[in-house]
Amino acid sequence: MEEEFDVQSSGGFFDFKGFLFRLLSFWWLFVISLLIAFSIAHYINVRKVPIYRETSMISIKDDQNQMFGGNTSLVFNWGGTTDKVQTSIIMLKSRTHAERVVQYLQYYINYQKQGKYAIEDVYGYTPFQLKLNDSFPQLYGKRITVVDQGDGSMRLTIPFSGGNAALFNYNTLKPSTVPAPSADFDQVFELGDTIDTPFLKGQLLATDVYPTTGQEYFVSMGNFNGTAGRYRGMGVTQTPRGSSTLELSLVGTNKKRLIDYLNASIEVRTEEQLRQKNLFATKTIKYIDSSLKSSNVDLDKALNDLNSFQNKNSAITLSGGAEQISEELQTIDNEKDDLARQLVYYKQLEEYLRTRTDYTNVPAPSVSLINEGSITSGVSSIIQLALQRSNLAYTAKEGNPAFRDLDRRIDAEKAVLFENIRSSKSQINSQISNLNREIGQAERKLRQFPKEEQELAEIQRRFTISQEAYNLYTTKRSEAEIIKASNVSDILFIDKAKDVGRGPIGPNTQLNKVMAATFGTAIPLALVLIIFFLDTKIGTPEDVKKRSSIPVLGVIGKSKRTSGLVVRDHPRSAMAEAFRGLRSGLQFMYKKKGVTGAKTVLVTSSVSGEGKTFTSMNLASVFALSEKKTVLVGLDLRKPKIFDDFELENDKGVVNYLIGDATLDEVKQPSGIDHLDVILSGPIPPNPSELIISDAMHEFINKLKEEYDYIVFDTPPLGLVSDAFELMPYVDASLYMVRQGYTKKDMLGLVTDKYEKGQIKHVSFVLNYFQQKRKYGYGYGAGYGYGYGYGTYNNGYHEEEGRGGLLGKLGRLIRGRK
Repeated sequence: MEEEFDVQSSGGFFDFKGFLFRLLSFWWLFVISLLIAFSIAHYINVRKVPIYRETSMISIKDDQNQMFGGNTSLVFNWGGTTDKVQTSIIMLKSRTHAERVVQYLQYYINYQKQGKYAIEDVYGYTPFQLKLNDSFPQLYGKRITVVDQGDGSMRLTIPFSGGNAALFNYNTLKPSTVPAPSADFDQVFELGDTIDTPFLKGQLLATDVYPTTGQEYFVSMGNFNGTAGRYRGMGVTQTPRGSSTLELSLVGTNKKRLIDYLNASIEVRTEEQLRQKNLFATKTIKYIDSSLKSSNVDLDKALNDLNSFQNKNSAITLSGGAEQISEELQTIDNEKDDLARQLVYYKQLEEYLRTRTDYTNVPAPSVSLINEGSITSGVSSIIQLALQRSNLAYTAKEGNPAFRDLDRRIDAEKAVLFENIRSSKSQINSQISNLNREIGQAERKLRQFPKEEQELAEIQRRFTISQEAYNLYTTKRSEAEIIKASNVSDILFIDKAKDVGRGPIGPNTQLNKVMAATFGTAIPLALVLIIFFLDTKIGTPEDVKKRSSIPVLGVIGKSKRTSGLVVRDHPRSAMAEAFRGLRSGLQFMYKKKGVTGAKTVLVTSSVSGEGKTFTSMNLASVFALSEKKTVLVGLDLRKPKIFDDFELENDKGVVNYLIGDATLDEVKQPSGIDHLDVILSGPIPPNPSELIISDAMHEFINKLKEEYDYIVFDTPPLGLVSDAFELMPYVDASLYMVRQGYTKKDMLGLVTDKYEKGQIKHVSFVLNYFQQKRKYGYGYGAGYGYGYGYGTYNNGYHEEEGRGGLLGKLGRLIRGRK
């Protein structure tokens, strides 16, 4: 009964074992990668400038001063503490705020010195400070070398070579130029001296840093916008979330620069917030001042008229009845004057709302004694929306939908306010009409008295009205000044930024080491994984077993020996031992199959270059060494090669026999090895396939069996021609050569398909050119540590194709092939 070796296909699962061995074979890549990664981490940890993080903490309160009897607040309520917190967050992170702080601290001035590895920022660590006069343009973009002279003086050197020097006015933010000196500027200044040159104006101030004689510093004025832009990244967060407490944080390489910016940032914001808070009072005072000026003129005129009358008519006084009517008229006039003042305010308010677009400067209604709730509420709403729109401009551009929404709400409030003003004016006009009638009645009563008394009563009446108006405005102005002076900022310092000895937050040395280990391992791991999945060539016996149910009979290693007849020339070598192992495997197969008498074996492969001829020659040689009569038959009729290794002439061979041109004795030749004959292929025929399947071939094989113990057929590759398939039914065993790193995995499909369908039998794979320490990572023992291969050459069956040139070699090198 026939038995066959059967290896079940493992399917398409991931070959973890093969991948693991592949990783081990690339150990050197991991070593190199980790060395590079840890070198980079060490460079960063040692040479990178330390990074610090400084913080400060503030609280946003809701302090308000009520103005004019509590009807209108001096600083408009923006919507409570929550809105103030959000507004402060927006403002503190805005570019406008950053520009104000940079301007305040003159942070566009760079202080540097040469450090151990690079130029370092030494702001706050120099024994001097340059205080520029920002009213004048200053030297821009040029490095000023400052050398400590050790005696309280500094030498300033600026390189010049004529032409124009670039200047920049950090107040107006406008550039300019000035003729530059033809030679370098070099001058010594005492600390405290004023610098007054056409290109640099300011003062060199002393600091509390101890001077170091000969120390060289570099000072330069940089880009204002760029400097402000860098500080927009200041962190502002609510701590805890939703509270009125804000934590300000800043990250950088200079602790003192960070601390000064954080503290100055709060100072600038506090001043700006207080200015905005006082803006309403300031505008109200301005409005009162204009009214006071007019009232003062009226009062002066009335007083002059009264004094003039009394000088001319010193004996005239008001009688009891005239004085009573005069007092009645004064009371009515005061009431009418208050109403008239309200009408003037309403007219001014209407005009303001129709002609202006900035509604943040509307004066308080209470200035004109207006206590109408609908009016004060409408004015407050419009001011609130106007302030929201003004704050939105810090974070959004015109055209943003939020602007359109605010404009719509402002227009709606204005429409309501206009209607309330119209209603109030109508009521006031009605009241004034009634008062005018009362005035008319009183004046008719007064005309009953002498003319001098009437004139005196009129003058006193005008004086009293003017004095009441003046006193009212003076009182309101005093109230506004008091409230303005008593206003405090809503911002309260909790913790100022301070150097409390915190260490740097970067570079994170431990994290960098972890990252180095991670990337140093991940990168080669990914490369090996890519190579593993993209490798289309057979590498190990497991690769063969996973893709075919055909058994693997043996493995032949690689050798640097140049001889093709390794068994003959080196019979004691490990390579010869490998062929003896292959011979043992075949004999075991023959025994299992019950083959008696002459035994045949066919050697083929997928394509040329996989070692079938090499294997045929050495397999025949190893059979002959066992003193068995053996013949090696070259059936590769298209590309014969055997004759070259045996140093024979290929003028007569199998082809001559098959066409009847020679006998068996005439075609067989001694090989030079005892018990081994060679039958070459002979001349290349025009119809090799037809000769292989001819009856003559069947007769040829039978005659060989009568004369020899072992018959080895060297056949053409199956992937190129079908000759070997035609011969397989006539042989006892077939060896299918697979070369490591050469044979493509999908080439096994053709022979496997025929094997599984039962079209061919008794076939086994032999893995050739196998290396233990190759990219595949493992081998099969020392006995397979050597071998032989033919290299890459044209198959001889089709038109010759290019070998890929340099790019092809590079591609093979990248994929790990040799």
